[in-house]
Amino acid sequence: MIPVGIEALNIYGGAAFINVRKLAGHRQLDVERFENLLMDEKTVALPCEDPVSFAVNAAKPIIDNLSQEEKDRIELLITCSESGIDFGKSMSTYVHDCLGLNRNCRLFEIKQACYAGTAGLQMSATFILSQLSPGAKALVIASDISRFILEKGKTAQGQDWSYAEPSSGAGAAAMLVGENPIVFQLDAGASGYYGYEVMDTCRPIPDGDCGDADLSLMSYLDCCEQSFREYKSRVDYVDYKNSFQFLIFHTPFGGMVKGAHRNMMRKMAKAAPGEIGADFEKRVVPGLNYCRRVGNIMGGTIFMALASTIDQGNMDGARRIGCFSYGSGCCSEFYSGVVSDQSQALQGQYEIQARLDNRYELSMEEYDALLHHSSAVKFGTRNVKIDDRSVSGVTHAWKGIPLLFLKEIKEFHRQYEWVS
Repeated sequence: MIPVGIEALNIYGGAAFINVRKLAGHRQLDVERFENLLMDEKTVALPCEDPVSFAVNAAKPIIDNLSQEEKDRIELLITCSESGIDFGKSMSTYVHDCLGLNRNCRLFEIKQACYAGTAGLQMSATFILSQLSPGAKALVIASDISRFILEKGKTAQGQDWSYAEPSSGAGAAAMLVGENPIVFQLDAGASGYYGYEVMDTCRPIPDGDCGDADLSLMSYLDCCEQSFREYKSRVDYVDYKNSFQFLIFHTPFGGMVKGAHRNMMRKMAKAAPGEIGADFEKRVVPGLNYCRRVGNIMGGTIFMALASTIDQGNMDGARRIGCFSYGSGCCSEFYSGVVSDQSQALQGQYEIQARLDNRYELSMEEYDALLHHSSAVKFGTRNVKIDDRSVSGVTHAWKGIPLLFLKEIKEFHRQYEWVS
């Protein structure tokens, strides 16, 4: 069997962010409880940003590194999102156009809550393994935003989305998938998947979330255990404690991951509390660092954890990483892959941490103003012109780095511009 997996991986964490502790104080919430979230910052989508611009900004550095011949071998483009901009038209068409890709390419979109990114990776890997087009590559982009809307005269407290406000971020993960998986080689066939109907969280309207936080936690824990048990039934000699040098999880917030890992160590390894804490710091924490700064970006979150692990973990040699992906509603999968000793150097070229450092920090007044203005670009907007970068200082923070922004919606058609 030929090798398959991720040849290049980049994360785009937006142009602006807020400090989560400052948000807690601003909303007059219990700041101490926020410590359990294990979150520091969250990216905020500006009116001039949408899932398309996030997707393109994540993928462009990868595309720029390809030769024209390599670029033309991208024969599959999958966007993965629960933040769609149209009920029928896939955002993959916009992404394809903005990146200037070959027209001999399949374009489509996957929606399955936060599992969508893993679905895209696995579907693209199957395409590569089929060898129906030897040497072909796939571009998979998981892109999502949380655009909360606050009506005039109302406050954030008591809104349907208020429970998710501290952890819901915005961002995109772009992956080039092919036969030279120098960043992350999938253990092909080593997957345990598990799913069932549950109404834990959902988006019953295009611009709003709702859900049952306790039910979501229980479903997440159940799926983590059962998908790993299925993985173990398919792969010989697997041990949760010793088979993986690192573990990455879909990360709604770090505290949820900590609880899931503790539950798994108790059940699968019969570990004592002290051992669990040390193991969490060693194998899981490297994957939380970017997640703590961006928030939950739905289908892309697990790949943000992968990028964080590669960038900040000890990669002196090959490392096997166990991956737990979960999407509400629900579908889940535990799978694995190997990071090479070259992965860290290759990932360093994208300077993900430096770009997160470069974001503009919104004041609470600027943030609240954005919530009131979010309706201007809500789902179904027919015509709107966006005349500026929405917040003074954002463009200056990114000066010299080309970024795609939404410029106008004209008769539902979205138009973009490159700004540097």
